Amino acid sequence: MVEQIDFSQVNWARAQFALTAMYHWIFVPLTLGLSVLLAFFETIYVKTGNEAWKRLTKFWMTLFAINFAIGVATGIILEFQFGTNWSNYSWIVGDIFGAPLAIEGIFAFFLEATFFAMMFFGWDRVSKGMHLFSTWMVAIGANLSALWILVANGWMQNPVGMEFNPDTARFEMVNFAEIIFNPVAVSKFTHTTSSGFLLACLFVVGVSSWYLMKGRHQLMAKRSIVVASVFGVIAAAYVGFSGDEAAYEVSQQQPMKLAAMEGLYEGEVNAGLVALGVINSKKIAGDTQEPFIFSVKIPYALSLLANRELGSFVPGIDDLVFGNEEQGIESGASRIAKGKQAIAALAAYKEARNNHDDVASQQALGQFDAYKSNLGYGYLESGADAVPPVATTFYAFHIMVALGTLFPLIFIVLLYYIYKGELENAGWLHIVGLCCIPLAWIASETGWVVAEVGRQPWAIQGLLPVQVANTNLTTGTIQTTFFMFLFLFTLLIIAEFKIMLTQIKKGPEED
Repeated sequence: MVEQIDFSQVNWARAQFALTAMYHWIFVPLTLGLSVLLAFFETIYVKTGNEAWKRLTKFWMTLFAINFAIGVATGIILEFQFGTNWSNYSWIVGDIFGAPLAIEGIFAFFLEATFFAMMFFGWDRVSKGMHLFSTWMVAIGANLSALWILVANGWMQNPVGMEFNPDTARFEMVNFAEIIFNPVAVSKFTHTTSSGFLLACLFVVGVSSWYLMKGRHQLMAKRSIVVASVFGVIAAAYVGFSGDEAAYEVSQQQPMKLAAMEGLYEGEVNAGLVALGVINSKKIAGDTQEPFIFSVKIPYALSLLANRELGSFVPGIDDLVFGNEEQGIESGASRIAKGKQAIAALAAYKEARNNHDDVASQQALGQFDAYKSNLGYGYLESGADAVPPVATTFYAFHIMVALGTLFPLIFIVLLYYIYKGELENAGWLHIVGLCCIPLAWIASETGWVVAEVGRQPWAIQGLLPVQVANTNLTTGTIQTTFFMFLFLFTLLIIAEFKIMLTQIKKGPEED
């Protein structure tokens, strides 16, 4: 029998992890992108010998260091939560999930932290070439850190390269290469890092636009905008390419998430992609209500995105909950029944092993093997429990896409005004550039909302629901730590903003 779940406790644990992750993600993409921009800025300085590029690099490096230091603090707290609030998760998948995180800490973060000291403090202590090398190593280390973390997250979205051990009730790694080259992990890494590059470019453009508005450091601001805009156009193009690939992998591995992203309840052949829409929040799986109050669709586009071919069928939420025999889609109720049989067989296997009954244990193990692919569904009560929050996923996805479409246009307009020599006089464009700073973070955060909210109710897709993955703590305990972290992280954000603003107002070193 499945143990009674306290969903109040589970939801507070979810909320605390979401709070920590979203605060941490304020710092991470800027670290990823700005580290690479710093390497480009310093490369120009070393190639040209122009001291103005050195001053420019040192200015952006100071902002990078502020962001990097506070980001490390939030990241450490985030990882500790796997042991505090999600100890069952850590026990069940620790052999797999812990490996890439350990590599990230031992190798990638160590590389990044070691050369950070040389990069930040070594301007007058090492040669130009050595200093440039250290700056590139920080950029490479930062993005290698992201690689291993996203390998771990990609495995949660598409668990591969492992087997379930019925004797220990744990998932164990059997193919490390398959985990590393998991197509979901690869698409997440390319999309996440390129979006970090894009955010950093928008940050540089925003701060530089403020200098142009104030009539200060105009040469530095224009140079920064040129590099950031060129790099931003390239990054935006790759964000679009990698985003398309990520959506394709979602359609193949997480069709319920894709259906929620598009508010698609009834599956369609040649399904259209929603360009603009307002979700009917009262709509639930299986009812007769319209899913949208208003929508505009691009014909055939969703089938192309999901399956790479016209005339293909894209399953909707109703198909995945209630099944679609014509399309070969099993119902949620059928999978739940098989999952419960897998749980019962596992319990029978353990009992037989304890009683040293080899015949019974082998029979139970055979039954478990037949149903183990549906193990996670055994902890759900109905097929509708596998439906994520549709409105949240839909709006987050479409906000991300809309902003991702806007950003390259801004870079192109900036480059046009630079080419015409009219950037200083385009006051409206300076305001747009400044507004890019909050918009960049909104796009970045909504991307992670799509990835994680759209995956619910799963901690490990299809295998481990969140209500089984959490720690048996009281709701009050988690509420207390939730508000403690909320207070602490808010203080850190305020501190970062104040230090950043002080440094920006101070500006780069003068000639």
